[in-house]
Amino acid sequence: MTDGWEWDETLFAGAATHYERGRLPYAPGLVPLLADVLGLDGTGRLLDVGCGPGTLALPLAPLFAEAVGVDPDPGMIAEAVRRAAAGAATARTRWVRLRAEELPAGLGTFTVAVFAQSFHWMDRGPVARTVHGMLRPGGALVHVSDLKGERRDTVGLPYPAVPYAAVDELVRTYLGPVRRAGRGVLPCGTPDGEAAVLARAGFLGPERHVVPGGRALERDEDTVVANVFSMSWSAPGLFGPHRAAFEADLRRTLRTYSPTGRFSERAPSTEVFVWRTGLTGPEYEGLPPPGRSGPGDSLGG
Repeated sequence: MTDGWEWDETLFAGAATHYERGRLPYAPGLVPLLADVLGLDGTGRLLDVGCGPGTLALPLAPLFAEAVGVDPDPGMIAEAVRRAAAGAATARTRWVRLRAEELPAGLGTFTVAVFAQSFHWMDRGPVARTVHGMLRPGGALVHVSDLKGERRDTVGLPYPAVPYAAVDELVRTYLGPVRRAGRGVLPCGTPDGEAAVLARAGFLGPERHVVPGGRALERDEDTVVANVFSMSWSAPGLFGPHRAAFEADLRRTLRTYSPTGRFSERAPSTEVFVWRTGLTGPEYEGLPPPGRSGPGDSLGG
């Protein structure tokens, strides 16, 4: 957890209903990649830590006997329940409102644990050690995020690019120059260095995979607004009584870049790090340890 910042329950206040529409999707090959790399066959249990509205747990649920999502935000859990019911995934999914720091919470053992752009919000060392103890021998922890530093060009796209710089400037006009995070601020952003944290917790690896993005996405004005409100640093709850004024200014800004309200951008690639628990017990004696990079893989930093 970042020095000088403490998590509070307002971090994503009001953001949950904007996720499904606003957030950019993970690369479409992500689920098949995880099915292949992890040998998923409809058995075992998945733990999604910081599950949000079920963004990754729901598409992965058919590959497990049960998927359990945990998140401290009540809106995220409510949205995950709604989406699971709408997609007929209720029987395979379970949603629990709690902080990662409250695990194991009697949830049992799991085959796979996934952190999809959520690990940086947690007290990472204790959480990693706890999750390691919740995974069965040979289990895996999967860290998923957009590929950092990727240049996504807009050449040849049919509509103007989303004016992210102008949107960020408008957010700063309303919320101040330092990035907001719940009731606090993050002047230096969220922490990195996941590899060292997970290695200290006893995980082996990682195996790194990149799922290519790049497909053209069409985004309308409402979708871009939803994207802004889905972010921690511009969640609806941060604007208080000025939310309506901010949204009106946001829409005016967007229209100056695209009078039709249509935008284009390329979908990001998805970066995946797979960490293994190792195999213990007499039934595994003589087997090579999992989590070593194979052909075509490179070690993550």
